[in-house]
Amino acid sequence: MHFSYLAHRFSLIERTSSRLEIMQLLAELFAMLSPLEARIVAYLVLGQMRPPFLGTAFNFAAKGMEYVAARLLHCSVAEVAVLIEQKGDWGDVVSQGTWQSTIELDIATVYAELERLEDISGSGSFDAKISFLVQLLRSVDPLSAGYIVRIVMQNLRLGFSDMTMLDAFSWMLQGDKKAKPLIERAYNLVADIGRIAQLLVAGGLSALKSISVEVGVPIRPAAAERLMTAEDIIAKVGPCFAQPKYDGFRLQVHSCIDESGNRVIKFFSRNLLDMSSMFPDLAQAFSCMPYRELICEGEALAYDEANGSYLPFQETVKRKRKHQVDMFAQDMPLRLVLFDILYRDGISYIDTPLDERYPILQESIGACQSSVLDVAEQVVCDSSFELESYFLANIGQGLEGIMAKRKNGIYQPGKRNFNWIKLKRIERGLLDDTIDTVVLGYYFGQGRRAAFGIGALLVGVYNKERDCFETIAKIGTGLKDHEWVAMKKTCDEEKVMQQPTDVTVAEGLFPDVWVAPRIVIVVRADEITRSPIHTAGATKFPGFALRFPRFLSIRSDKSAVDATTVQEIQELFAQQKRVVF
Repeated sequence: MHFSYLAHRFSLIERTSSRLEIMQLLAELFAMLSPLEARIVAYLVLGQMRPPFLGTAFNFAAKGMEYVAARLLHCSVAEVAVLIEQKGDWGDVVSQGTWQSTIELDIATVYAELERLEDISGSGSFDAKISFLVQLLRSVDPLSAGYIVRIVMQNLRLGFSDMTMLDAFSWMLQGDKKAKPLIERAYNLVADIGRIAQLLVAGGLSALKSISVEVGVPIRPAAAERLMTAEDIIAKVGPCFAQPKYDGFRLQVHSCIDESGNRVIKFFSRNLLDMSSMFPDLAQAFSCMPYRELICEGEALAYDEANGSYLPFQETVKRKRKHQVDMFAQDMPLRLVLFDILYRDGISYIDTPLDERYPILQESIGACQSSVLDVAEQVVCDSSFELESYFLANIGQGLEGIMAKRKNGIYQPGKRNFNWIKLKRIERGLLDDTIDTVVLGYYFGQGRRAAFGIGALLVGVYNKERDCFETIAKIGTGLKDHEWVAMKKTCDEEKVMQQPTDVTVAEGLFPDVWVAPRIVIVVRADEITRSPIHTAGATKFPGFALRFPRFLSIRSDKSAVDATTVQEIQELFAQQKRVVF
């Protein structure tokens, strides 16, 4: 397929607001592709070159794109700066060019050229990248060039997630969504959307039979539901296991022996990014592992050796860095508390009940004989009294709560269900909990904050059923002056000129500046209420809103679709009023 046709399809999708129509357009598109093209396009429509755990690395800054656009449009860099200020999007700036391409590049050729662009590095790479990209863009029509630029700047903004793509694959195969559960299970086991697309185009649903757990390819992590009381949990699942709820980096650990006989350790974050280079101290702890292959999950936490306690997430997050890793590993040691095992030496434990998985985890981690590795405590709670007592004991130790787990629960990749249940601090019948929200825009502010150019944030939560973000609060408290300045800079890196297609906002709440839904922030609120202006969970108003919301922190280890969902908000709203500890 010519890339120009793909660009026209992108343009059509971008102008479409209906989720159903977007899904159908995607289904039609993938039905026309070869297996290899399907793999490539599955990455590109999400603004990626490959799955998150392999990464996309153009390292192309806005300054470089100014020079690219100036050459393409035959104008000065200063004039380009004015255009980008007006349009707010590099793709829109470049696509207004008037050149005519003399050849038609196909999808695979454009993709190969983009890979070459990624590989340019070293001395003189800034100028080399600019020249290379200008040549590539002149080889295609201006509309195609605009989408290529968006891919390079990693801001494609077509307005849907991988969940809509899974719907589209099912629609492509049989004209409905009934095949989605089978497709989603394969995707949850091997978190590579391009690979799934390639298999389906090549061989249909039967091709997914080849999918199984693989060391080195992350499994989409399981997630927990929330309930408000110990009584609710026991009523829901009966006698259960309970573990402390740690507030650190959730990591999925993959350990194996490569073809050269060397042990390779990979650490994947909850949003499937490869963070292996950041934790050399944790990798060393697995060096004596007697098993050839292992996949397990846990929380990495900064540890205060002086008083034998774990530090809050705000301290742990300082270890997330690309430079001076060894120095910070020495100054801020981590411990990895493992809570589950998914695979060992050719055997998958995903469908094994927890009461059988946990002893295997203890055996596996105990074999490492490392003081850096711990296995999460797991206790049996037969009654709500025992569960609440354990909860209060963990709160007393400074933790945020506990995880209650169904004894015979299997590990369900990519699913949020009641096999795992969070129990967090609730007081006086009000919500004293944190909500992970997504920044959707900001307001300029008044008075002293007018000097910062930002005075309040518009935030939302993720509606999984609709695959969109819906507003739940305006936040103007919780940030100090320097934090407002930093927040504006962070938001401006994701600034867009128009309301994103996957964002639902009532007109009266339109922000002064729209922000692509990528930034996750942690918010504390007193209560969830009904609102006549917010769209969270609203088919007809009112929706849900947060009462007295306060900013706590940016949650850089979470992607936007990992934020709190509308469905969780609905459950919290239903439960919060009847709780008193």
